[in-house]
Amino acid sequence: MKNDEFSFFNQQLAAMVRDGIPLESALRRLCADMRQSPLRSELEKLEADLAKGAPLREAAAARQLPDLYRQMLEVGAQSNNLPAVLTMLADHYQRRHVVWTRLKGLMVYPVIVLIGTFLLSCFLALVLSEMVRSVGIPGFNPMDPRPYSVSNMYIALWAAPVLIGLAAVMLCVAVNLPGLRCALRWRLPAFREASLAQVASALALMLKSGVPLDQALALMEQLERGTPAGHEIGRWRERLASGQGKFDAMASGGKTFPPLFIWTVSQSHEDLAGGFQRASEIYQARASSRTEMLLYSALPCSVLVLGVVIITQLQPVLGMFASFMNMFTMVGS
Repeated sequence: MKNDEFSFFNQQLAAMVRDGIPLESALRRLCADMRQSPLRSELEKLEADLAKGAPLREAAAARQLPDLYRQMLEVGAQSNNLPAVLTMLADHYQRRHVVWTRLKGLMVYPVIVLIGTFLLSCFLALVLSEMVRSVGIPGFNPMDPRPYSVSNMYIALWAAPVLIGLAAVMLCVAVNLPGLRCALRWRLPAFREASLAQVASALALMLKSGVPLDQALALMEQLERGTPAGHEIGRWRERLASGQGKFDAMASGGKTFPPLFIWTVSQSHEDLAGGFQRASEIYQARASSRTEMLLYSALPCSVLVLGVVIITQLQPVLGMFASFMNMFTMVGS
């Protein structure tokens, strides 16, 4: 699911429902204009279930849609204010799209640099290995223990491609393992701020729609299941159930949510929805700022990495030729 497409879909759906068009008819019209995708398939099944007379809660629960979205559809139907809830959902997914698009851009640049460095390193290793093989300098034996023996030189030439390749494999593993990806999302700069903004935005959305705080926290704990935030939100729920109604007392002592986050929400007193909204705006701005800073630093860092790779691979060859020239100098003298 692409957040920008989902946001636009919900904006249109809210406008059509507000104009008096039944939900199933609005879904049918919008799905007809969507490209083929898993999202369209699920929405078409949702429309078919509603057309058969199934309650929205049951129809939405049977579909592979985001948990937050299913919960908010139910809330909108119960409060008889579905257009307003759909509009808030559209704003929520649009904010997610803006933040995560910038973060994906931040990830793409290092990946391009890593791939380019790996290809350049392999090219240099092949060219320089061929040079060493074709020169055929006498006195350089593969079993020679001297610093610039041919065997040591081949190892030095291919060490950089191997190490860069291992780094690329580790990056792919980190991206494709959900548990590790979630853990890194709450620890890496910019991604951590974006995750805080996402949690605050979702809680603000639910509270504004009339969802009780304990239910909102329960859903948020489920959405962040297996992450440091999920464990901490679970402690919030336990403290809320024990009678600690003030947010600063409920959220104190944790490590995932920083003091600024807790202070911003607690300053709203009874208006927790407004407090979470302000926290979302603050951390969304901080995520954008850190993303810009990391993007600006990526270019000089990539140039430095490329320079180190080139120098590392050229150094043994230059050392070999320096040793070779010294040998000729000694013979000539």
